[in-house]
Amino acid sequence: MLTNAPKGTKDMLPKDAYKWHYVEKAFEELCRRYGFREIRTPVFEHTELFVRGVGGTTDVVQKEMYTWEQAKRSLSLRPEGTSPVVRALVENKLYAEVQPTKVYYNISCFRYEKPQSGRLREFHQFGIETFGTDDMMADAEIIAMADEFLKMMGITDVKLRINSIGCPECRENYRKVLKEWLAPKYDQLCDTCKSRYETNPMRILDCKSPEDQKLVEGAPVMLDYLCDDCREAFEELKSDLEAMDIAYTVDPGIVRGLDYYTKTAFEFISENIGAQSTVCGGGRYDYLTEEIGGPHMPGVGFGLGIERLLITMEENGFVIPEPEGPDAFIAFMGDRAKKYVIKLVSELRKAGFSIEMDSLARNLKGQFKYADRVRARRTIVIGDDELDSGRATVKDMMSGEQQTVAFEDITALLK
Repeated sequence: MLTNAPKGTKDMLPKDAYKWHYVEKAFEELCRRYGFREIRTPVFEHTELFVRGVGGTTDVVQKEMYTWEQAKRSLSLRPEGTSPVVRALVENKLYAEVQPTKVYYNISCFRYEKPQSGRLREFHQFGIETFGTDDMMADAEIIAMADEFLKMMGITDVKLRINSIGCPECRENYRKVLKEWLAPKYDQLCDTCKSRYETNPMRILDCKSPEDQKLVEGAPVMLDYLCDDCREAFEELKSDLEAMDIAYTVDPGIVRGLDYYTKTAFEFISENIGAQSTVCGGGRYDYLTEEIGGPHMPGVGFGLGIERLLITMEENGFVIPEPEGPDAFIAFMGDRAKKYVIKLVSELRKAGFSIEMDSLARNLKGQFKYADRVRARRTIVIGDDELDSGRATVKDMMSGEQQTVAFEDITALLK
């Protein structure tokens, strides 16, 4: 009986790999231009990291993490990228280096939830993080980078939405007002939101239940309760975005799904990928390093799902160019020619050329068909006659033109 891939996971097949390579290379190049360096963290961490960082009342921690016990310690596959990066920052004392610290990552994440378009139980994510500055210019730079990358990928149907979710001080005032407003609706809330009512009522606004979403329509908004510092920071962010000619809409409904966010919260929204419409989301988290056990070090960043990105690119009609085929396919006839071709292919590959040859004992016609299928630029034919004359027959697979070339000139021809 065939064992299939687990539900919510997906194989990346060779026919699709070039699409992933394209977006990965473009993202890495953009990060280089903006001064971000790569960081890699383990695929699993101690569960307490996500409880403290992401938040014990979030759906991620309560319902979606893959967690197990090993040697009397609780471990979890990473459900997101920021908390592990902050852990690495603190553990390796990157805060002691010249600031700001600017890093990017390309990782797989794991969440047990209902698979949807662009959202799998194992999904892949680009992310960037800037640490060490509370200046809103860092937030604007992060948003500008996401905006530029999406445009590079041909995505024109996304809209930037921004919000401020305040700091612990002004959020506490808002929390009291929100609880008072929610109190008459408490009995109608889902069980998860009832548990959030005392611990983190703001998370109720982000509930996925359609019934609860209707219940919270018209709720007080955080923007009306910002302290002077948070209000000034939000105005500065808007001013910086306007200076960069980046269009935005203020959306008080954006609270993000993780507890560590403060002040800036933003999302790039698309209407073309089903219910999960956020292509890229992020914001500021000024107290996460302290929560994890390090010194105060403000941070800001974003995460961008690669599966969603590729779907959105397709919806926008962006065609990723297929890679070129091999420089040449070398066909042979006869055992003597085969031995010579094996040696020739090895030498040409070592010289840096992409070369294919037959390994299924096809006849010459079959070898030509295969050369066409792998999109070889040229087919070089070597048989007994070619060995005796020292000249190979070369066919340009695009134009169909043929010529004979001395064996010693094959390398120059391929160049």
